[in-house]
Amino acid sequence: MQATSPTVPAGFVSELFAGVGYLGRGFGMWVTSPRLMLLGAIPALIVGTIYLAAIIFLVVNLDPVATWMTPFANDWDETARTVIRVAATLAIVVVAVLLAAYTFAAVTLVVGDPFYERIWRAVETRLGDAPADLNLGVWRSMLKAIGDGIRLLIPAIGVGILVFFCGLIPLVGTPIALTLGAVFGGWLLVVELTGFAFDARGFSVKNRRRALKVRRARSLGFGMATYLLFLVPVAAVVVMPSAVAGAAMLSRDTLAASGDTAARPAK
Repeated sequence: MQATSPTVPAGFVSELFAGVGYLGRGFGMWVTSPRLMLLGAIPALIVGTIYLAAIIFLVVNLDPVATWMTPFANDWDETARTVIRVAATLAIVVVAVLLAAYTFAAVTLVVGDPFYERIWRAVETRLGDAPADLNLGVWRSMLKAIGDGIRLLIPAIGVGILVFFCGLIPLVGTPIALTLGAVFGGWLLVVELTGFAFDARGFSVKNRRRALKVRRARSLGFGMATYLLFLVPVAAVVVMPSAVAGAAMLSRDTLAASGDTAARPAK
């Protein structure tokens, strides 16, 4: 009898790739609904330009920031001080990438809320059995998106702190931090991007997370693929509307798999 690995569930890798497939299907919307997707790219372009300027500013000031964050190394010998500050510099870059990728999605969703709601609605209508319109109005929708974003930002800050301290470990710290950043960043993104579908069905953020865990590997595959593509500033403009479309498809399949599609009051 052939033994199976106790650490890797059967089909885990295939589920990851299945999650990536939702993003690919989201890109397909550029072919079927190019005008709608172009509208979704406009907020991403505006926010992306601001983020690019912020990233350039950070890169220019990496050395003084790393020195400020490692005051404990001021009295170390030169070799040890250099090693820890190089590690700190790399850790700062990884954390900045994590927070930039997540907050880019959150901020862009707020700025372009009407456009992205239209993309989500187009996917729901095409697939059938779409939920009723949210009917919150522009300002209430923006306030709700901001509130959800703040609630989701708290774990992002915690993850950022964890990733930073992991990055301080010499030699192995940077690969560990990059891996943790991609996994946790991907999860945060998928929770954020599926907001339209779950909100329309009356799910709170807590219940949204619980539903996504039913297909954790598939959700992670989608989120990590989106996260990695967000690292390319120009690509992020095209990826953002595609990610919203793909998240709508993932949400429907996740809800169908969990058998929990009924609307409920948000708690």
